[in-house]
Amino acid sequence: MENNKCGRIEEGEEEKWVHDASVDYKGRVPLRASTGVWKASLFVLTIEFSERIIYFGIASNLISYLTKVIHEDLNTAAKNVNYWTGTTTLMPLIGGFLADAYTGRFLMILFSSLVYLMGLSLLTMSQFIPSLKPCNTKVCLHPRKVHAVVFFLALYCISLGTGGYKPCLESFGADQFDDDHLKERKKKMSFFNWWTFALCIALLLGATVVVYVQDFVGWGVACLALTILMALTVIAFYFGKAFYRYRRPEGNPFTPILQVIIAAIRKRNQTCPSNPALLYEVPESENSRGRLLSHTSRLRFLDKAAIVEEKYIEQKDNPWRLATVTRVEETKLILNVVPIWLATLIIGVNLSQGTTLFVKQAAAMNLKISHNFKIPPASMASFSAVGTLIFLPIYDKIIVPFLRKATGNERGISILRRIGIGFTLSVMVMVVAALVEAKRLRMATHGVLIGGENRQRTMSVFWLIPQYLILGIGDSFSLVGLQEYFYDQVPDSMRSLGMALYLSVLGLGNFISSFLIIIVDHVTEKDGRSWIGKDINSSRLDKFYWMLAAINASNLCFFLFLTKRYTYKTVQNRVTEIDCSKDDGVDMRA
Repeated sequence: MENNKCGRIEEGEEEKWVHDASVDYKGRVPLRASTGVWKASLFVLTIEFSERIIYFGIASNLISYLTKVIHEDLNTAAKNVNYWTGTTTLMPLIGGFLADAYTGRFLMILFSSLVYLMGLSLLTMSQFIPSLKPCNTKVCLHPRKVHAVVFFLALYCISLGTGGYKPCLESFGADQFDDDHLKERKKKMSFFNWWTFALCIALLLGATVVVYVQDFVGWGVACLALTILMALTVIAFYFGKAFYRYRRPEGNPFTPILQVIIAAIRKRNQTCPSNPALLYEVPESENSRGRLLSHTSRLRFLDKAAIVEEKYIEQKDNPWRLATVTRVEETKLILNVVPIWLATLIIGVNLSQGTTLFVKQAAAMNLKISHNFKIPPASMASFSAVGTLIFLPIYDKIIVPFLRKATGNERGISILRRIGIGFTLSVMVMVVAALVEAKRLRMATHGVLIGGENRQRTMSVFWLIPQYLILGIGDSFSLVGLQEYFYDQVPDSMRSLGMALYLSVLGLGNFISSFLIIIVDHVTEKDGRSWIGKDINSSRLDKFYWMLAAINASNLCFFLFLTKRYTYKTVQNRVTEIDCSKDDGVDMRA
């Protein structure tokens, strides 16, 4: 048995060990039966679920706290919320890079949890410690400056913690599934669906239960409960370390890319061989850095980096002159990700409408369910989450199995096709939103004679449900597809950074949306009626939505053009072999 373990795996032994370059918590080759898959990823899902409840609970009600407790004016409070949200969105780029290059995902998650807990603890102390409270009276017209300082320090500690959490947790959870194992690979595809499902539940709880406690019980009680929740899930996550599969950090991931580009430039006058087998690649038995990639015909200029020059035959160990086919293909992957990333920024623009202009629409409509109860305008966004929650299980359990049989694709449909369907639904969302807004404006303009008085007619807010539901169903395609794409189609050594790129799509989409609003307002106000004025009834949001529908349709055409030319990452078939010589104790850098 020992010989089988430490040499080439015999038939029947292949299922026993995981040979995808991951290790267990003692630095050994993981045993398939006792590590990874759902028993490990559930620990990761739990800590992400709690973190998202905390984040959505704070973010949903932050502007209310800044205006009602710290007494900032609306303009200042809105800017502070945007600054905090923007920082939280951009920090994953740094956290993802550090995790991939130096610390590893597990260590980065633990470090981020400590920073996050410190922020939550400061937030809680600012509500209970007398010298840090806004003031000692119930009605506080002039809150202490020290409270504002501690409060914002706590917020940015949370932002810093999120920077390590967001890119690492999802990629670490996906790392628990072996890409070279058919059953585990299919489970990984479901993992991204259920990950988004859990986030939608967290959004519902954060925006309802947590906000209710903040408004009607107290921010102090809410902060204390959230701190305890985070502490418990962090402890649970740590004690699950024996079940995890870890990936060792491989240094700065951008250095090999730069080496390939420089090597290709140095050999720009060389002619690429017609047979790709003549390009340089290390044997699998000598490769210690993960999976080997197959050669592709795209970006042929970079293949020159893998040409072996006879006069430099002794400099094979110089990566600045000679790169392997795998390194060349990894560089191609990154260069091909850039146009896809640019094309998907519109998804973030669409999502931002659900929490901004759609809410303005709702506020101008009839919010009454009964004589005694009105729906808060912001609560309409929950229908988007409901749409995702309803559709994702149907897609995962019914549609995907059917599509697998129909197409022969183990995903059902390819990643980019899934994103493309999301783009199509985005066009539908804006068309429906424009039609509903046009009808609302006609009703608001023409009024109705009631009791001898001309009163304004208002549409029921339930007319907004279709656009929110379509937005949620579209997220089931576009957002989950983006998560899969940025995890799967980047080099294995850059998966945390890949998830950070996915998050940047959502963050930059918000900034682009704000920029569009500024430009549209500046251009249209010259005609005397701005599309986005101070009063929604004097605005023309329907025209703005038609413009977004046209932008989405044009972007869909551009995206389809990119997908036709796209080549997916192809991994070489592995010769399964195990090296059991490494047993150097717990490697927390994994």
